[in-house]
Amino acid sequence: MTRIWNVVRLHLVNRWTYVVLPWIILGTAFAMTLAIWMILRSVGVTGIGVASGAVGSIFIYLMVAAIMSINLTFPFALGFSVTRRDFYLGTALTFALIGAANAVVLTALAAIEVASGGWWLNGTIFTVLGPDASPLAYWFLFFTLQLFCCFVGAAIATIYMRWRVNGMVLFWVLGGVAIVGGFALITYTNSWAAIGAWMTESGAIGLAAWSLVPTILAGLAGFAVLSKATTKN
Repeated sequence: MTRIWNVVRLHLVNRWTYVVLPWIILGTAFAMTLAIWMILRSVGVTGIGVASGAVGSIFIYLMVAAIMSINLTFPFALGFSVTRRDFYLGTALTFALIGAANAVVLTALAAIEVASGGWWLNGTIFTVLGPDASPLAYWFLFFTLQLFCCFVGAAIATIYMRWRVNGMVLFWVLGGVAIVGGFALITYTNSWAAIGAWMTESGAIGLAAWSLVPTILAGLAGFAVLSKATTKN
């Protein structure tokens, strides 16, 4: 357990990566959104609810951060005789801790947004579940989305660590083929309506729960690939 915790400390040596920079990015997106809303109000656009996807910026950044941190810390950790298993478990624990803490802050921001009437502009940034959703529902949504982004990013990073550029090229090519193939399959089987109905029935929290399936698969795949990776591949 000590080695696993040391990996967590290794990831958090540079607080900017996981603690500071995500909130700078989200804060910038938040400020820009409010500025745009105020400009709209100044020209007479009032009385309507406005929504923004600014909160998504922190999830996108965390995926990128996961990719970068694996590439930067994995060779260093191996140099200190950390096993691949301990490194990956420590990395997973880092994702869970950061995700849980960030989810608390995001949930608090959602509560402030409700109390302020959408930042006094009738806007929606954090209250993606609506004003009546419980704090626990918001925390679960934000937490699972962060886990998904982090573990998918980590899995992508392990592909690079194992097969370098050739692996990344093959991954993106096969990924593109899979996306187009899936789109074609759904279209030719007339399944879009069924998928839409399933998503509506599941709701945001249900979909967040389902996202744990690809998150776990990405985590297992990342560990399997990283167990064969070396710093000289």
